[in-house]
Amino acid sequence: MDSTSIHERFAAQARRTPDAVAVSSGAFSLTYRQLDERADRLAARLREAGVGPEDPVAVLMERSCDLVVSILAVLKAGAFYLPLHSAHPPERMQEIMDRAGSPVLLADPATQERGLPRTSKVLLPLVGRDPAPRPPAPPAGGGPDRLAFVIHTSGSTGAPKGVAVTHRGVLGLVDDSCWDGGAHRRVLSLAPYAFGVSAYELWVPLLRGGHVVLPPPGELNVRTVRGLLAQEGITALHVTAGLFRLFAEEAPGSFATVREVLTGGDVISPTAVRRVLDACPDLVVRAMYGSTELSSFAAYATLTADWEPAATIPVGRPMDTVDVRLLDGEMRPVPDGEAGELYVAGERLARGYLGRPDLTAERFVQDPHGVPGARLYRTGDLMRRGPGGILEFVGRLGDQVKIRGFRVEPGEVEHVLARRPDVAHAAVVAQDQEDGEKRLVAYIVPKAPGLDAAGLRVAAATALPDYMVPSVFVELTSLPLTANGKLDRAALPAPRPAQPGGEAAAPSNERQRTLCALFSLVLGVPGVGVDDSFFDLGGQSLQALRLASRIEEELGVEVTVADVLNHSTAAELDRHLQNLSEARESAGAPR
Repeated sequence: MDSTSIHERFAAQARRTPDAVAVSSGAFSLTYRQLDERADRLAARLREAGVGPEDPVAVLMERSCDLVVSILAVLKAGAFYLPLHSAHPPERMQEIMDRAGSPVLLADPATQERGLPRTSKVLLPLVGRDPAPRPPAPPAGGGPDRLAFVIHTSGSTGAPKGVAVTHRGVLGLVDDSCWDGGAHRRVLSLAPYAFGVSAYELWVPLLRGGHVVLPPPGELNVRTVRGLLAQEGITALHVTAGLFRLFAEEAPGSFATVREVLTGGDVISPTAVRRVLDACPDLVVRAMYGSTELSSFAAYATLTADWEPAATIPVGRPMDTVDVRLLDGEMRPVPDGEAGELYVAGERLARGYLGRPDLTAERFVQDPHGVPGARLYRTGDLMRRGPGGILEFVGRLGDQVKIRGFRVEPGEVEHVLARRPDVAHAAVVAQDQEDGEKRLVAYIVPKAPGLDAAGLRVAAATALPDYMVPSVFVELTSLPLTANGKLDRAALPAPRPAQPGGEAAAPSNERQRTLCALFSLVLGVPGVGVDDSFFDLGGQSLQALRLASRIEEELGVEVTVADVLNHSTAAELDRHLQNLSEARESAGAPR
């Protein structure tokens, strides 16, 4: 391919297949020609607003065709897009905007109504209603090493860090041969566009002549995704390891009409893969490994119906333009079968961390075995080469952990908790659970005895994404230290199993009895009473998704994750369901 940028590659595709559908959301769709022309119009508006080469343009919009127009328009204007996740706390969004220098923000009426971060200028694209004629095509230029987007991940210094990804990296991902064969012609885009997986969900189909299908705005559950897979003729999608496990438990046959399912971001359950493949024998499951620093995916293992489960699923083989090294502490290659840290070279490496040359130098290092100027990305993952050269995961170096597929630096969570005036010291660690997921546990030394766990949870939720909010808070009189004065994480006591608070209040009706039983089942806590809080029992959003699915199955009523999180006890949820039922009856709607 001659194109050196994402938008040039898209324009070439639009010339080849102008009338093919590029993106759809419900009944609304845009062809390649329409998407290209509308993005050109919006790019002209951005340039008129003062946006220039390699300027950031923030994007805060609901899932819609207008969102895709906006992202493409930013690139056509020569800028890079800075996606904001609407589920993140306002404080975090504002911090990202301030660090980017208060850039132009593209928003829509829905996000505007909820409240936007402060910035220099806000544009509402309204591209579906813009009758302006098509302007001249924006000038190409900048080359493949121009920034395409910056996505923020957890940072160890107490602030999120922005990974700066180039056009070259995205095009390297798109051109990989693993997408050949037509399985990725119609991709369901489930991930928030502020996460690295969106590089696959958007650009692999759009730059290969495929079709991106966007779910409706709002939260998604198993029932909604199952419906979309069947109704939209989806051929491929990516789901996190946790959501894949939930599908395997609740509805393993959901992928029967799909050609490929990608999963990863965390430890993938071999049992879950086997269960799905048994229900969908024609399906291909790809276990994906990567990070935003590598322009999304970098390696994969292919699992089909004849796959024999093992204790763990391998990382697999590197993608086409990904060069991997396993090195020891002196950056010397390790023999096959021995563990070494995974370093990655090649065109897929991000430029670094925006505005953080110190962090960039720490993770993107000079390649001692390569040509002058060649770089390596230190993943922090320990791996070994198994039989046939297959990469196998061994463990992590340092403190960074994966929670529900997202990278989390415990230090960032500790920083937020330690800002509380009633906290003397805070330490946060990840703990394995019986279901294979990890949860964050916060150990707190309060300035005065008496831990305010509810207040700490609110403080964390105000500043951090939900996956970074600790599930459990443990009060200590002091933090254990090693002989050289560092935190002795191995000496931190295991949290006591969650217990219902006080004497459990008994259910007063059959629905409350069912809800209490489901709370106990999903959270692994016996004897849950009607007034015991989902959060106090250690619940997280993935468990809320599982609970909502179980309630729908048992009671035959539609329940969302928001219902569970906003009505966190069986009694509150019972009242909510009763109110919904009465409202439907008064409106004459079916249950």
